[in-house]
Amino acid sequence: MRPRRTRVKKLGTRRELNKAFSIRLRVFVGEQGVPREIELDSDDSRAIHYLAFIGDRAVGTTRVLIQRGEAKIGRMAVLKSYRGRGVGRALLRRAVSRARKNDVRAIILHAQVPVIGFYEKMGFRCVGRTFAEAGIPHRKMTLTRVDQVAVDNQ
Repeated sequence: MRPRRTRVKKLGTRRELNKAFSIRLRVFVGEQGVPREIELDSDDSRAIHYLAFIGDRAVGTTRVLIQRGEAKIGRMAVLKSYRGRGVGRALLRRAVSRARKNDVRAIILHAQVPVIGFYEKMGFRCVGRTFAEAGIPHRKMTLTRVDQVAVDNQ
């Protein structure tokens, strides 16, 4: 039996958004100790949210916030048992695709230091020094050439 393909869906209902929040709470609050009160923030109401599915199971999420000609990809989370299966790659491609459709001049994200290599493989480059966000070391990263990322046609 071959592995199931990851499907990424833009969220349209409150129920779907609650699934995304549940994944974020499991990963960031449960696994990493991020305080719940800073994990869910005011940007959630302005962002475009995505869920990744394998079969019928929601296994990952991210959001894109577009403002002032810049897209910020954030809150990327994949359930532990689904990491290493291309879920993050599918989510990131979809987020970059959304940013490109909005003709932004820059795409940025704040990467946790241990996963910088993942984002570098997708064309992002580190900018500036390491900083703490929710007590976790991060680096700001920017997509220097949007065309480096292969974008899904979904």
